[in-house]
Amino acid sequence: MSRKARQKSESGIYHIILRGINRQTIFEDEEDHIRFLQSLQRYRDKCGFEIYAYCLMGNHVHLLIKVCIEPLEQIMRRICGSYVYWYNLKYSRIGNLFQDRFKSEPVENNNYFLTVLRYIHQNPIKAGLAGDIRNYMWSSYIEYLGVAKLITVGYAFKLLNTYGEKNLINFVKYNNEINTNLCLDINERKKISDEDARNVIKRISNVINAVDLQTFDIPTRNKYLKELKEQYSMSIRQIERLTGINRGVVNNA
Repeated sequence: MSRKARQKSESGIYHIILRGINRQTIFEDEEDHIRFLQSLQRYRDKCGFEIYAYCLMGNHVHLLIKVCIEPLEQIMRRICGSYVYWYNLKYSRIGNLFQDRFKSEPVENNNYFLTVLRYIHQNPIKAGLAGDIRNYMWSSYIEYLGVAKLITVGYAFKLLNTYGEKNLINFVKYNNEINTNLCLDINERKKISDEDARNVIKRISNVINAVDLQTFDIPTRNKYLKELKEQYSMSIRQIERLTGINRGVVNNA
């Protein structure tokens, strides 16, 4: 079975997940976290991409980046290769550390950019690793509030009308809002509610109602149906129920 082609972002902005092979822990201690961030910085400067957000979890990493010069696949090969080489030396191991193919989704509009930014920053809370996102050391949230070493802060601040120290309240308020937004996730089999699934369908296909997916030409419709199944783990029955598209069509897409 051929591998699905990676969806290209017209904006150049991607939400990326790197996961440890077989869900293996990729950060054992503080030194490991620091080393990965150093690899990010090194190749940010070398490859010319921008970092808007990051979060280092126990066995995976979330990134929100903009590709500028080098292609995404080459950037990720550099970052992963550098860290894995160092990690294997430190722990006297051989072989792969990351799952062979990182996951990515294009981020094409400002609203979804902010949604992903917040989703990444709230990951430690949802995973039970911190009670407040300010208290998690290994995400870009603290850089937004203090000294930005790795990230580009201007774009997010502009979208949230955040200018100057006093107006950081806009950024803090948004990033701490309770929400049910669904983004690219590490758990490929996570079940989602019909409400969340309906919002995903409307967002990725840019329609007003989920049933509007029926009006697309066949290749475009099938591309979205495949993405809903593979990227967002929606069941064939759920997609049929929400879009009104025949189960056989959904299954064959």
